[in-house]
Amino acid sequence: MKLIFMLLGFGLMLCASLEAVAQDVASFYRGKTVRVVVGFSSGGGYDQYGRLFARHVGKHIPGQPALLVQNMPGAASLKALQFLDSGAPTDGTVLVTFNPGLITGSLTSPTRNPIDFRQFAWIGNIAEDIRVCFTWGPRNIKTMDAFLAKDRLSFGNTGVGTSAYIDDRILQVLFGVKLRMVQGYPGSADKKLAIENGELDGDCGSWTSMPEDWLRDKKIDIHLRFSKNLGPGMSPDILWAFDLLKDPEKKETLRLLLSGAEIGRPFLASRQVPAHLIAALQNAFDNTMKDREFLADADKQKLIVGPDTGAYLEKRIAEIYATPPRIIAAAREIAGE
Repeated sequence: MKLIFMLLGFGLMLCASLEAVAQDVASFYRGKTVRVVVGFSSGGGYDQYGRLFARHVGKHIPGQPALLVQNMPGAASLKALQFLDSGAPTDGTVLVTFNPGLITGSLTSPTRNPIDFRQFAWIGNIAEDIRVCFTWGPRNIKTMDAFLAKDRLSFGNTGVGTSAYIDDRILQVLFGVKLRMVQGYPGSADKKLAIENGELDGDCGSWTSMPEDWLRDKKIDIHLRFSKNLGPGMSPDILWAFDLLKDPEKKETLRLLLSGAEIGRPFLASRQVPAHLIAALQNAFDNTMKDREFLADADKQKLIVGPDTGAYLEKRIAEIYATPPRIIAAAREIAGE
């Protein structure tokens, strides 16, 4: 009987402690503004997902703070990540969404991307980035064989280390595409304009960021996909990159190079944010992913939702950083400095 009373007492103390933490979180966030910093210019896929998230997460954070989206383009979203621990408040009022190609880049180009992604607090990931490589329809490149046979193709990039940069290097090195990479575009929206204006021949990008009229009116020819999963409305006839590689070592290297796309639309915070606030933000993310209004909003914009929790992402990042050195070296030859 004494043990039962002790357990009941412990349970009551635990409940009181949890309630106190919840009240503390609500008290902290009430009346505040949480910034969602997007590492690219407005109009692209990261901006689209960032604004979608910001519209709905506030009601799931205790205290219901206001949400503000801030675009901070620069160095392929590296600027936004550096801001997180060098200038931004570390009190749980700033979240960053960025190009996860930088995760791979931190292993293949550590001088250029001097960031250890194990040192952040991961809030969650909305969806895998299902990526495809395509050419503009008027270029009349209809098949993979024609794509490979073309003397020179110009694709655009927002910077070294981004997912598109890694995709382009994969095309060059693993598949032999004769590709010229044009650097310096602020975001994917700028690249799309360049493609329509004839400055670029095509691109590698997110399926969910493809303009609706490009797909509906067949304005592009899609040659390759870098995800096993198909995006909404995507033809299963589009070739999967892994099926074209026979060498097991090359496949393992490709898997590392595409690990950023797996963590496609992530949000993270500074590791310096107090643990109870990180837990509250992770819980708010998880609840947002089940929110009917959020899901309806995503569906209206044809945005994929297939979330990962913050805890899963921390585990996955640890696995990526534990990649065998020989595979990292092989990946560095493709996408490194």
